[in-house]
Amino acid sequence: MIIGFIGLGIMGRPMAKNLIKAGYKLVVYDRFAKLDDVVALGAEAASSNKEAASKSGLLITMLPNSPHVKEAILGTEGVIEGIKPGSIVVDMSSIAPAVSQEVGTALKAKNIPFLDAPVSGGEPKAVDGTLAIMVGGDQASFEKIKPVLEKMGSSVVLCGDIGAGNITKLANQIVVALNIAAVSEAFVLSTKAGVDPEKVFHAIKGGLAGSTVMNAKIPMILAGDFKPGFRVELHIKDLQNALDTAHNLNVPAPLTAVMMETLQALKADGCEKDDHSAIVKFYEKLAGVVVRK
Repeated sequence: MIIGFIGLGIMGRPMAKNLIKAGYKLVVYDRFAKLDDVVALGAEAASSNKEAASKSGLLITMLPNSPHVKEAILGTEGVIEGIKPGSIVVDMSSIAPAVSQEVGTALKAKNIPFLDAPVSGGEPKAVDGTLAIMVGGDQASFEKIKPVLEKMGSSVVLCGDIGAGNITKLANQIVVALNIAAVSEAFVLSTKAGVDPEKVFHAIKGGLAGSTVMNAKIPMILAGDFKPGFRVELHIKDLQNALDTAHNLNVPAPLTAVMMETLQALKADGCEKDDHSAIVKFYEKLAGVVVRK
């Protein structure tokens, strides 16, 4: 199977490389990113979204947000103009569920199956191929592409129809943001009280307060390492999609709204390119203390 892969950013690049390492032939395209390193591994560079689609039996997109996905798939020289009968399109971006459904409907009119399959785990898990992948779409198409997804993730779950993958991702992003905020608030408190934050981490990580988020983010915070695995600005995007979806469904989301304002404050302070572990900086600024080793 030839796989088209559109979008080789922080996440897409290592995901594409893992597919190449697994033995798949890739045709890749990105409007902005250089493709030299992926081509050096054996991928073919396409000149457009349409060309990437025309040469592939499975087309994957991994793009920043809803407008980028719509443009790449439905726009001029888009995937929909080049995709062949019998092919499948999978969007692994984190976008608004309603847009996933819109794209799915447009492709269905061309008899092209579509699945939304956003991921969680950030750059480290994209690199080592252990992403959590949440899928929306029909069972038959899911079963066809599952072996491919399993080369990029350690957990691949069909959550429901088209859009269910991104609903699941929004739930994930709410939990992750609030978890980082809780960890940040707690460790700023302990630091301000004069207790070594590293010792606090080792004392509580094995108890009920322990979490994957704490294990991933506290070492970064203690080291002052805010190199992005997942940028603040992208979490803002995800929470905006979560709030919009919640409002459309008449679901209250007060904690998500507070978290959005926290992230907006970080953006105002010039931290939008930092990893979302930089949420701790919001609490550090208020408390006048820095959580470091």
